[in-house]
Amino acid sequence: VSNYNGELWPEGVRKAFVASGVRYDLAERSPEFVRELAQHHTGGQLSVAPEHVDDTVLDKMKKPGAESYERFAEMFACASEDAGREQHLVPYYISGHPGSSLRSMIALALYLKKRGIRPRQVQDFIPTPMSMATSMYVTGLDPFTGETVPVARTLRDKRKQKALLLYWDPAHHELAREALIEAGRGDLIGSKPGSLVPPASGKG
Repeated sequence: VSNYNGELWPEGVRKAFVASGVRYDLAERSPEFVRELAQHHTGGQLSVAPEHVDDTVLDKMKKPGAESYERFAEMFACASEDAGREQHLVPYYISGHPGSSLRSMIALALYLKKRGIRPRQVQDFIPTPMSMATSMYVTGLDPFTGETVPVARTLRDKRKQKALLLYWDPAHHELAREALIEAGRGDLIGSKPGSLVPPASGKG
């Protein structure tokens, strides 16, 4: 059995699909790779992890800016259309990562709302051994610069960050309102188009 390039697959393998793990910042450098990925190796959905949009937080993650993801998303959409296939990216975002403050999470929530993205799965940062992020979580310092890094440590602080990303879910509105008020962004509570969450029942 050969693939579309005439190269031999391992015996019994007729098709290989990629579900996640694509480094979109590298993929965007190769339009040919994106075309092949969209035409032959995506089974309807492809999970990618832009994680955040705030440049300060992305710097702590050592990840590229949001523009890199947006370029890849456009390339993938065009390649999927050219291939005559209806398929979508599933972006993953994270809350509570060292460096992330309520204001940076609000910026991410507004970014998502503007684009009509309603994440159903939000990863909450969990410290893991031998990682730079865990070092920042424990010490509150960037190990490269020595600067102080904001860290959400309490369960409530973590839940407030997560609630902002789930701005569309009524179950999280109360905590999201608390986070917005704490961050001095009560202007985002209301029923206007630019609001992030509605007011509490019986208010405004």
